[in-house]
Amino acid sequence: MPAVLKTILTILFALDCVALIIVVLMQQGKEAGLGSLAGQNMSDTFWSKNKGRSKEGNLKKLTRIFVVVFFALAVILNIRVGA
Repeated sequence: MPAVLKTILTILFALDCVALIIVVLMQQGKEAGLGSLAGQNMSDTFWSKNKGRSKEGNLKKLTRIFVVVFFALAVILNIRVGA
């Protein structure tokens, strides 16, 4: 792999790592709170029905994209051709 291509891919990898960290830290926790102790089911709320279009849904999609790019770049950067 040419040195210029490896440098560009390494920079993209570093940017992806930073973006992945930021997106994961922006997500809310999954704890149910005290409502779960009383047996209250929050699955029928407007928020849970439209979660895919919300900020949290968008953060989940971005996380999946950044993880796929992370693993793809990690594999590409570790390929040894003609070693």
